[in-house]
Amino acid sequence: DPTKVDRSGAYIVRQAAKSVVANGMARRALVQVSYAIGVPEPLSVFVDTYGTGLIPDKEILKIVKENFDFRPGMMTINLDLKRGGGRFLKTAAYGHFGRDDPDFTWEVVKPLKWEKPQA
Repeated sequence: DPTKVDRSGAYIVRQAAKSVVANGMARRALVQVSYAIGVPEPLSVFVDTYGTGLIPDKEILKIVKENFDFRPGMMTINLDLKRGGGRFLKTAAYGHFGRDDPDFTWEVVKPLKWEKPQA
């Protein structure tokens, strides 16, 4: 069920982490989110770039929070998770991540605005 946060949350943090790396903020990124039943906002959002960030992780976290809506209903809408077409059948073989398939909206990198530090 794509409306459940164990799935949709994994998708949105995948997109956020890929976007951080693809936009050149870090070479590596982990984005975590936690939820509680019945609470519309996430309890926490966390970013760790393992020391590879060009700016501090706290600044990357701020950018991530400004560009991604981690509320369950909005993740469903923003990632178009209720669209039919049997796209989740594709996840049964080779998984949900690392696929170059337009049906996997969570694999699409989002452009993020940020200022690179001066050398």
